Amino acid sequence: MPNDSKYWFPAKRYGWGWGLPTAWQGWVVMTFFGLLLLLGALFLLPSRGETVFGAYAALLIVLLVAVCWAKGEPPRWRWGGK
Repeated sequence: MPNDSKYWFPAKRYGWGWGLPTAWQGWVVMTFFGLLLLLGALFLLPSRGETVFGAYAALLIVLLVAVCWAKGEPPRWRWGGK
């Protein structure tokens, strides 16, 4: 049975936020995010313009941060150490 307490996104060693994924689920999320961003650039930019694409990208970023917040280590400012 998989370990549900394992974080998909570890906290950064320095600063605030998350680093690269450590679980395959996190890599799927990052790949899906990149793919959706690329598809938006290919289809929304030429047909709808920069404003619509900017709103689309902002929505994707908010969703990515929500997933990181839910499945990552609790964020706080870090100065290194353990």
